[in-house]
Amino acid sequence: MTSDPKQKSLYKFSFYWVAIVLCALPLFATAFCVIWSVLFNFEESTRTHCRVRNYLPSVSAAIGAFSPQKYVWRICIGLHSTPRLLQAVAYYNFYTSVHVGHKNELYNSLAAVNSIAHVIEVGALVGLTYISSSENHGIHELCFIMFMVGSVVYMTLTIILFSWAKQGSVRSELQDFKSLRWKKRCCALNFSAFALSMYMYFRHNKYCEPGVYSLFCLCEYIVIVSNIAFHYSATWDFTASKFALLKDELWNLPRFHSC
Repeated sequence: MTSDPKQKSLYKFSFYWVAIVLCALPLFATAFCVIWSVLFNFEESTRTHCRVRNYLPSVSAAIGAFSPQKYVWRICIGLHSTPRLLQAVAYYNFYTSVHVGHKNELYNSLAAVNSIAHVIEVGALVGLTYISSSENHGIHELCFIMFMVGSVVYMTLTIILFSWAKQGSVRSELQDFKSLRWKKRCCALNFSAFALSMYMYFRHNKYCEPGVYSLFCLCEYIVIVSNIAFHYSATWDFTASKFALLKDELWNLPRFHSC
């Protein structure tokens, strides 16, 4: 979307650095919470109903059961959530700037669903962040399910939309296949790690074998990191773009345009 050159911008944000910060915040929060839990809350964070030896804390235990971990996690996720919603709008504008021929109507509809899935993913992440499993297990679990559904739909549709966009009237950013290749690899890793984590979770609950729950936790970490890595590809999708907040649109969404 192109802004009127006569309008004065109050603020301009390089999308590259916005995307970097959006990935750095949850990555730092995850690493901090896991490492701090291992160092200072090892026994409590690795204990399960099976009472067998484990070596890693689950994500839920690391981010919601102890201090200061839960506060670091909440601050980082809270700070990154609103820009993520703006990113969903930016991606919708990005996709709909491409015409893919006779499939264009379906393509635009999928772009809208993709943005909604992105918003659901962010909203559910905020929900499971501020409602821990120890406070309300049912709502925490529901938020986690919504997060995973939104994430799976978002990643799948993103790959489909990018693949179709290559066949249409594409902008220069889409000529480089690096972003699409990265998205496919991160998506495959994310789905594989999630499937394996479910297997390890149910196996742990059924057989109570030592160390199996730790493998489940490790898969959880891979799911989170691969999700963050998937979103990192935005740094390639918008390398020449920025957000601009215009003087007469202070209460509207920022406009998104190329430099």
